[in-house]
Amino acid sequence: MDLTRPDGSPLRVLVVDDEVNIAELISMALRYEGFGVEMAHTGSKAVQAARDFQPDAVVLDIQLPDFDGLEVLRRMRGTDPDLPVVFLTARDAVEDRIAGLTAGGDDYVTKPFSLEELVARLRGLMRRAGAQQAASSSVLTVGDLTLDEDSHEVFRDGQEINLTATEFELLRFLMRNPRRVLSKAQILDRVWNYDFGGQANVVELYISYLRKKIDVGREPMIHTMRGAGYVLKPTG
Repeated sequence: MDLTRPDGSPLRVLVVDDEVNIAELISMALRYEGFGVEMAHTGSKAVQAARDFQPDAVVLDIQLPDFDGLEVLRRMRGTDPDLPVVFLTARDAVEDRIAGLTAGGDDYVTKPFSLEELVARLRGLMRRAGAQQAASSSVLTVGDLTLDEDSHEVFRDGQEINLTATEFELLRFLMRNPRRVLSKAQILDRVWNYDFGGQANVVELYISYLRKKIDVGREPMIHTMRGAGYVLKPTG
């Protein structure tokens, strides 16, 4: 299984468990396997972390100190309906298993569990989720902007926009991370695949090229966040 996102960064897993030692053990195992990992120890922090970290999958304990894992899942699925989730539980009751899966949890691991089994379940879920996404579409859409990764066609509000290869890669990276501030260093790393050292002005240059093609005469979608980087947002 490819453990990277389309932009080349590691797949991200959010680990939610109020037992800090268990969360750290799971996180260490996942990092060793090549995943990017964040942890949360309460339901409220898990919901916030899912919003900020934008994980590709979640390992979620059902019993949490503030509200349970089923409520955490309900809130996460409100913003990401297809987010793959593996539930952790100390209880092996049939009712719990049915409740969890009915609520939308994709898989279920009962404590005590082996880390190898958990990683294998997680990989299987993410592979299925990735296959479904790949089968569904190669078209990225943000607001009235669309980009076809297969044909390399780009349209805004139905009007075709011709881009160079580098402009296309830059726009693809922005569109894969909508509403997310991307630093110059991240853009250099993902679009140009190496560090320009002090030459971060190449990013400014290509952002200006893109703006002339995407934003001129329209409500702007590409925004500069002073001191932080750039963000692509749908208009309206």
